[in-house]
Amino acid sequence: MKRIALGVQYDGTAWHGYQKQEDGHTVQDQLEIALEKFARVALPTTCAGRTDTGVHALEQVVHFDTDLTRDIHSWVRGVNTFLPASIAVRWASEIPPDPDDQFHARFSARARTYHYVLYNNPTRSPLLEGRVGWHYRPLDVEAMRAAVAPLIGWHDFTAFRSSQCQAKSPVKLMHEIGIERQGEMVVFTIRANAFLHHMVRNLVGSLIYIGLGKHPPEWLGAVLEGRDRGEAAPTFMPDGLYLAKIDYDPKWGLPQEARSPLPWF
Repeated sequence: MKRIALGVQYDGTAWHGYQKQEDGHTVQDQLEIALEKFARVALPTTCAGRTDTGVHALEQVVHFDTDLTRDIHSWVRGVNTFLPASIAVRWASEIPPDPDDQFHARFSARARTYHYVLYNNPTRSPLLEGRVGWHYRPLDVEAMRAAVAPLIGWHDFTAFRSSQCQAKSPVKLMHEIGIERQGEMVVFTIRANAFLHHMVRNLVGSLIYIGLGKHPPEWLGAVLEGRDRGEAAPTFMPDGLYLAKIDYDPKWGLPQEARSPLPWF
């Protein structure tokens, strides 16, 4: 039995999130339909991290097990033949068997990186609809940057956790939060060992409050320490959220993208 890993990219605008649902209108549903059409056998998949309705992925990682023998590149070309235009397999890799440490798309992941892309302009752009978040008032990027230091390290992120979150623990390791302005775009880059449901969108919403001057930078650390979801800002729109990269031990030899470029830069 072989374990195959795939790097999957998708525009989540039209889909009801990644995870399979009864309506069949999710990225996982479409991927598994395409796999079955190509392989002529059902191939259940496991992903590195589920994304919500409207959320995109520059590089989602999934794995499946099969006893079929196929050229590794045919898993890319063949499966893509049956996928809609908004979903594509970017790479495939056969993971060498290791009885002591088997690769798992979710549990072998060391960290996950998300980008949130915000269009900061007085008028919305129809050309960016569904691809970016939007706020019409000017944002103070320096104030937002000054707010993030208390979030770095191991913390209880209950204040930024949705009520539907099913994670066993709210304690996560935040590696970094970067905020860069590139013209009219503000790009938030958030990397942690794992994320709670809506955690990135809740953090972005709270940072925007600071950027608007509704709260001083010190407010974000106080919200974190208070562990009260009601004290943070509302969940921000999903449109600009991208699952950018999953970090794994180099020993797995995955042919991942060297960087995670956004479409506009």
